[in-house]
Amino acid sequence: MTWLVVVNPKAGGRSDPTEPVRAGLDKRGIQARLEITRTLDELDDVVAAASGDGVTRFATVGGDGSAHHLLNAVRRTMPDARPTLAMIPGGSGSDFVRTFGHSTDLDAALDRIAEPDLYPTDIGLVTGSFGQRWFLNAANAGVAAASARRAERLPRWLGGLRYTAAFWLALGRYRSADIEVSIDHHRFSGDAINVVVANGQFFGGGLNIAPKATVEDGRFDVQVFSGPRRRAFVVMPRLVFGSHLTHRAVRRYVGSSVVLDVPDDTPVEADGEFLGFGSVTVAMHHHAVDFVV
Repeated sequence: MTWLVVVNPKAGGRSDPTEPVRAGLDKRGIQARLEITRTLDELDDVVAAASGDGVTRFATVGGDGSAHHLLNAVRRTMPDARPTLAMIPGGSGSDFVRTFGHSTDLDAALDRIAEPDLYPTDIGLVTGSFGQRWFLNAANAGVAAASARRAERLPRWLGGLRYTAAFWLALGRYRSADIEVSIDHHRFSGDAINVVVANGQFFGGGLNIAPKATVEDGRFDVQVFSGPRRRAFVVMPRLVFGSHLTHRAVRRYVGSSVVLDVPDDTPVEADGEFLGFGSVTVAMHHHAVDFVV
């Protein structure tokens, strides 16, 4: 069965991976249509053309942002289908594959595509003033989203350090706010600096934000980081090992539907991609894709 393999030549600021990927596909005898896309319009076009030819297997060469845009292009073109997705890590984050214990090695990723083991995987749909966006890994409202926006302006040669640097730069100007969050039958109301709605376990270049999350249980792992920004100096180092859940500033919930009421100037991101500002709803779509593990 033919794959559409989409290359983001600028992912992570590394050298163009097109030829190594092409050689790896040929070496393993993988039937694939390899396409280079530099804009979202180009991505929509190649996905639409491939799906029109009966392709249902899609892979991206890049990071979480590249996978995010591929997922959205596939959902726009095939809204009722259950496609197969794969990631060939090549970006500065590539956090989603960490949930499955995968490295960012190119050959290992191509080996998985050659003999795919499919894992029924949940995805999320976040809706706000910016419209609707699908996500694989996690969505944030608050300082983490401000960090994602800031990271877009930092040099890509920094790799995963881009996100750490962006967080501390964003934190200096960010203020907590009164918010309300509904997660199924759970409620939170109070002062908070960030809300994360996690499907996968890692974000921000390897931070273990949701160590108890799974991608196939039909529920998000939702965490509210409350209190003033100075608490970040204690909580942030704990995120590396996932030990932050015991801190009094962190409230954790699980659920399949999230309604987040925040000030209009609150930034929102998903999979490291800045989306816009303001209140959002987030809906779980259970086993909507098959992910190659």
